[in-house]
Amino acid sequence: MQKTKVAGSCLLLMLAMPLHATSLYQPATYQPFTSDLRPRRVGDLITVMVYESASASTAANTSAGRDAGVGFDLLGPGKGYAGHAKTNNQLDGRGRTVREGRVLAQLTVSIREITPNGELVVGGEQLLEVNNEKQQIRIEGRVRPQDVSDANVVLSTRIADAKISYAGQGDLADMQRPGWWHRFLTLFGL
Repeated sequence: MQKTKVAGSCLLLMLAMPLHATSLYQPATYQPFTSDLRPRRVGDLITVMVYESASASTAANTSAGRDAGVGFDLLGPGKGYAGHAKTNNQLDGRGRTVREGRVLAQLTVSIREITPNGELVVGGEQLLEVNNEKQQIRIEGRVRPQDVSDANVVLSTRIADAKISYAGQGDLADMQRPGWWHRFLTLFGL
C-alpha cells in the first residue's frame, strides 16, 4: 500500500507541473519538402560562374593636304624678272588601339542583404597564391532569385550592378609594369 501511495503522489505532482512542448516546426527555418533549395537568407552561399570577355578596338586615320603656289613674271625692255614660291603641307596620321580581356573563374559568395523586392545583394572575394603570385577576384552585385539555378549557381552575366575585379600582384605583375625611369621620362613626354 505504501508503494502505490508514493507512485500516486508522484503522478499528482507531474500533473500539477506545467508542460512545455517543443515542436519540430520552426517558423524561421521552415522550408517545405517540395520547395527547391535555393538560398533565401542572409549568410547563405551562392556559386558564381564568372565568364567575362571584353574587347575594344579603335582605329583612326587622318589625312590632310595643302598645296599653295605664288608666281610672277615681269618682262621689261631688255630685262626680265621672275619669281616663284610654292608651299606644300602634308599630314598623314594613323592610330590603332586594341584591348582585350577575359576572365574565367568560379567563386562562392555570400548573400549580404535581401532587398524589399526580393533581390539578393551578394559579395565575396577569393585570394589565390601560387609561386609568390597573388591573384584576387572580388565580386559584388544584385541577383534575382529566379536566376539562381537548381545547383545553386548563377552566371556573372546575370548579376546586376556587377563589380568584378581581378588583380594580380607578384613578380610577373612587377615585370609587366614599366620601370621608374620610364615613367619619369613619360611625364616629360620623352
